[in-house]
Amino acid sequence: MTRAKLTAALCCAAVCALAVEPSAALFENNDVKVSRALEKAHVKGSFHEHKMNRVMVYLQPGRQRFEYQDGRQPAVFDWKAGQVVWSRSEGMHSPEVVTDEGFNIIEVELKKPGAGNTAAAGGSSDALKLDGKHVSLEFENDQVRVLRVRLGAHESTPAIGESHNCVSVYLTDTTSHKFGDAVWEAPGARKIENTGDKPLEMILIELRT
Repeated sequence: MTRAKLTAALCCAAVCALAVEPSAALFENNDVKVSRALEKAHVKGSFHEHKMNRVMVYLQPGRQRFEYQDGRQPAVFDWKAGQVVWSRSEGMHSPEVVTDEGFNIIEVELKKPGAGNTAAAGGSSDALKLDGKHVSLEFENDQVRVLRVRLGAHESTPAIGESHNCVSVYLTDTTSHKFGDAVWEAPGARKIENTGDKPLEMILIELRT
């Protein structure tokens, strides 16, 4: 088999593996419902709406077209791998992936309203104050603060104070978690350490409820 044919076969295998991966609820509690949703290529979804605001973490890249029932014009979005998006609960819509490969999304549905403020949750031990080299802000509002953590091989953060519950989404494999894992974290101090030989990237979704 030529190199070109081998590459094509491997790409086809990857797409096929993605296409049969089911959507699944990962966990649910009083604060959130966390799911992995598979968006299949060229499958037009039925019109539906979401009752709760959500944080969306895109695990693979892709292009998606949305149609709406409230008179808005259709819109096309280009998602990047690892992109994090705030999605409000608004209106009936029908999505369709218009690229040839599907993609997975970690969806964090927020069951409770925000606390009404956007003050930093950790005080003097807040992750952004302690470690601006490895921790960056994606966005924040009265319901969540979303951080991105990037660590090189064998790097670590200082002890970070979490005064609120948090959902951690892994964008790379680690020694204890796989790419796409979502984990519930209770309040408390913790040190994020990359014990592996490859870079680590993860999303922290801090709840302000």
